[in-house]
Amino acid sequence: MSSYHIKEVHAGDLEECAEIIRQGFGTVARDFGLTAENCPTNGAFIKADRLISDMNKGNLMYGLFADACMVGFMQLEKKSCSQYELEKITVIPQFRHSGLGKKLLEFAMTKAKESGATKLTIGIIEENSILKKWYTANGFVHTGTQKFDFLPFTVGFMEATL
Repeated sequence: MSSYHIKEVHAGDLEECAEIIRQGFGTVARDFGLTAENCPTNGAFIKADRLISDMNKGNLMYGLFADACMVGFMQLEKKSCSQYELEKITVIPQFRHSGLGKKLLEFAMTKAKESGATKLTIGIIEENSILKKWYTANGFVHTGTQKFDFLPFTVGFMEATL
């Protein structure tokens, strides 16, 4: 596969998007012992109805395609006139480590900036040091952590200035 492109997804694509998110988040869920019982809101267990709800709220959703096959996904939620939150960004395991995640991230940053944002935020598993280093290498700074009773990990917050 030689041709990669990112395009907006629509309601009819959301079942496939949910599957891409489950595949992408599944490896992290296994690594950190997340299950549908101890972390039902994790992307590894997402259903299309959650994406339908997010789309109905006005969230922007994009698929990353290798030729005609979706291999990645990301979502942007407008938090304020100047801030978007990046959510559910993932590339399925067999397409990782080839720069596609960075392409998705750069696309997200561009879209948020074009929409008037000056800041892009993200929440990650704080204990995921590999992911934290990746975001840091791509212009994000760590801004804090929070422990939620309903999550079996600490959430780390990061942001990038656009």
